[in-house]
Amino acid sequence: MDTAAASAGGVPGRILGEDGTTVPRPRTADAAADAISPAAPGPLRRAARHLEERTAPLRAAHLDPYWTAGFFFLCYALLSLTRFRDMSISSWDLGIFEQAVRGYAHFGAPIVDLKGPGTNILGDHFSPVLIVLAPLYRLFPSGQTLLITQAALFALSVLPVTRAAARYLGRLPGLALGLAYGMSWGVQKAVDFDFHEIAFALPLLAFALEAVLRGRWTAAVCWAAPLVLVKEDLGVTAATIGALALLRTRRASPLPIALVAFGLSATALTLGVLIPAFNGSGSYDYWSKFGADGGGATIPLDTALRTTLWVLLPTTGLLALRSPLLLVALPTLGWRFLSHEPHYWGIDWHYNAVLMPVVFFALIDALPRVRVATRPWLRSYAHHLPAAVLAAALALTTALPLSRLTDAATYRTPPGVPAAERLLDRIPDGATVESDIRPLSRLTGRTRVFWTGDTGGLAPDYIALQLRDNGTARQALADAAVRHPRSTYVVLGGAADLLVLHRTSAG
Repeated sequence: MDTAAASAGGVPGRILGEDGTTVPRPRTADAAADAISPAAPGPLRRAARHLEERTAPLRAAHLDPYWTAGFFFLCYALLSLTRFRDMSISSWDLGIFEQAVRGYAHFGAPIVDLKGPGTNILGDHFSPVLIVLAPLYRLFPSGQTLLITQAALFALSVLPVTRAAARYLGRLPGLALGLAYGMSWGVQKAVDFDFHEIAFALPLLAFALEAVLRGRWTAAVCWAAPLVLVKEDLGVTAATIGALALLRTRRASPLPIALVAFGLSATALTLGVLIPAFNGSGSYDYWSKFGADGGGATIPLDTALRTTLWVLLPTTGLLALRSPLLLVALPTLGWRFLSHEPHYWGIDWHYNAVLMPVVFFALIDALPRVRVATRPWLRSYAHHLPAAVLAAALALTTALPLSRLTDAATYRTPPGVPAAERLLDRIPDGATVESDIRPLSRLTGRTRVFWTGDTGGLAPDYIALQLRDNGTARQALADAAVRHPRSTYVVLGGAADLLVLHRTSAG
């Protein structure tokens, strides 16, 4: 009898050594086969060994970031597409960006009639990066194309976060922080708030900061520089990344200096020249939300403190404060807190998404140093923090959008949606339509859509609206007569809470 395969008195996990003593059973690469009783049939052991050999590459540590990113892509896409299917769009933003991309896709200017007839979106926010979506949208002309692309971009940013965390902290802490980032409240709220151009900023920031951590300054500059094409304020963020690189190198390196100059110059050019050139008023409309003459209130101290704590506490346990990488968050927090617009101050919508890569990389940067701190309690805190951050993300997710994926009702189409879609399908392609939020997702890809009450004097062919507060068709017709007194509208049809009016004559 082979003593290496003999049972040690029935003690699991131990075998008889050559001297007759019991020793732990050695762990082989064939873990699945090793777990099967030696008395098991040969084919079963061979099947277990085959399964182990085939799945070993899938469990390799270097694939963790890719599986994590793929998992979150599926979650984000599923969440966005179920909302689109249900026609539960949150705002007019998806329609705005679809009109812009549709303009590019047809080799034209990004005209967004929802912002006003003939409005070029480059005169509102400077986001020429949207042009990269044009070929894909030309093939698949739907708002769903934008939502899936956003899901992919958000998920892509998970990859460098998970990879960097594993490199500096180890595999399990790296996975914990990668999962926590993917579930972070700022990202979830952005996924749930339709489509926005800042989807491009997350992977650019994440890859740039990963390069900063590794001291790869050329890569950091190449990832950070395109931020100026995402939105006008992100040029300052790119310049801050350049300044951070200078701080870490402690010498006048030409590439970081060039990034600082480029980011600041691009911001000045965009705000002072490019946006006014595309804007009908020759100015930047959002200046009115800043400055002493902007009107409105300044941010209350408790609101600023609450938002800051939300950004830092559940995501990093405040340890991000120990890293200079947190400086990259200051431009975004700065313009928001200096604004007179209360919508910018809080934790709703998509405004905090660009902060999530920054605070997680600041945590990744701080943890290795804190782990060797002289104070035992601080070392223990740093050691347990990745698990605590993951636990906090999981707990918060129970009240955040991703929790809807565990609800069976999420996967059932609401009863009124098919009838509403059939009603909107009666509006012919190329027609002019005046619409409010809910019908937009089915109209902006194939008709010319204006916002309700902002058609520039044009009487649209159709009016599509959602009846609210016990509204009636009679009231809708009366409102249409007030807005378009020289035209006559009749009810084309109604379904669920939607109503469509059709213009039959014009004076």
